[in-house]
Amino acid sequence: MIDRRTFLGSTAGGLVTAGSLVTAGGLLSSPLAWGDATARKRLAIVTTEWRYHSHAWHMGTRFLVGYPIGGHWHHPPFEVVSAYVDQFPENDLSRARSKEFGFPIYPSIAEALRCGGDSLAVDAVLIIGEHGDYPRNEFGQYLYPRYEFFKAAADVFRADGHAVPVFNDKHLSWKWAWAKEMVDISHELDFPFLAGSSLPVTWRMPSVDMPYGAGVEEVMCVAIGGVDSYDFHALETIQCMAERRRGGETGVAWVEGLRGDAVWQAMDAGSWDAGGWDPKLFEACLCRTQTLAQPETFSDRHPTVEQMHEWVAEPVMYRFQYNDGLRGTMLMMNGLVNDFTFAARITDRDEPLSTLFYLPPNPNVVYSAALMSKAEEMFTTGVAPYPIERTLLTSGMVEAGVQSLTTGKRVETPYMDVRYTAPRESLFFQS
Repeated sequence: MIDRRTFLGSTAGGLVTAGSLVTAGGLLSSPLAWGDATARKRLAIVTTEWRYHSHAWHMGTRFLVGYPIGGHWHHPPFEVVSAYVDQFPENDLSRARSKEFGFPIYPSIAEALRCGGDSLAVDAVLIIGEHGDYPRNEFGQYLYPRYEFFKAAADVFRADGHAVPVFNDKHLSWKWAWAKEMVDISHELDFPFLAGSSLPVTWRMPSVDMPYGAGVEEVMCVAIGGVDSYDFHALETIQCMAERRRGGETGVAWVEGLRGDAVWQAMDAGSWDAGGWDPKLFEACLCRTQTLAQPETFSDRHPTVEQMHEWVAEPVMYRFQYNDGLRGTMLMMNGLVNDFTFAARITDRDEPLSTLFYLPPNPNVVYSAALMSKAEEMFTTGVAPYPIERTLLTSGMVEAGVQSLTTGKRVETPYMDVRYTAPRESLFFQS
């Protein structure tokens, strides 16, 4: 059995302290403020597949060639020393990256973390469980092996009596029990654990945050994409703002998923109490989008309800309520918008707070650099910049949402009694 004091000491060894971090407006004052760039740490990448436009292409490559931050091209003080790749499609890039940058691809996660030896031989683990040929369950969720990847890494930590920081791309697991177990294991073994997507840390237009400690009554995100994918992004857009409200995060009481005509009926309802949402929040979101659909013969026009019905083939909506009474609405409106906008009704404020969560386009997709800068921060300092409980909560909301869409029934979520305090500092890119 591992002695706890020995385990904690080995986990913390060699890391600079959080107090050495110098931040301003969510960005490091220097890209190298986390530590000495010459003292390169060792990184293992564990991924489902590595191809053009995959998340490994977005994220793993940042640790091979660097990324722009604050007007500089930053090279992380890391060396990718090993990888595990679960699948190799025809357009696989992992083997070419392995040859170009000199890291081996191992046949198992344990071997990748031990670099073919007998004990843990890396300083950090980047887990990317997105994309690839995996089955779906009865609710339409892809059964990506994020939990299995994480457990394989944790097994190495246990066996070797030493743990290192882990970043997990997107939601923790498609199953709540597994997501909760992942967080519990990170607490038990006391290693830094960060997860999620780029939405909370990308640029915003305007560059605003939820006032810390504000009284918040209702929140909304209008977004694009599909179920069990972009719904997670939209929920993170909401959560990174809502968690800053007065009293901190309290968890989610229930989630209801609607699609098609039921969404239009909710729009017609005209208020939350009537089964819909605050129309001012929806208008604020549409006024922040840069991709609002227009008829061929017009521009700069607010779409009519009839046009929305015509352009949006199948709207999807999650309605949910937090344990403290805060009300939330996520709308995926493919055909009307092609981005992510947020709005909130704040107590004692006449007009909604609203902003666009800006995602720069291909091919550079710098929003993934924003996310990897947070992973790098944790890998280097040993301190997660925001709580893993945010991703635990949004993971559970996705699961409840897709289940509600399938069954047609609201899902009560007393198990999502997730409470945490968000950092006061704004952590999104601002320059």
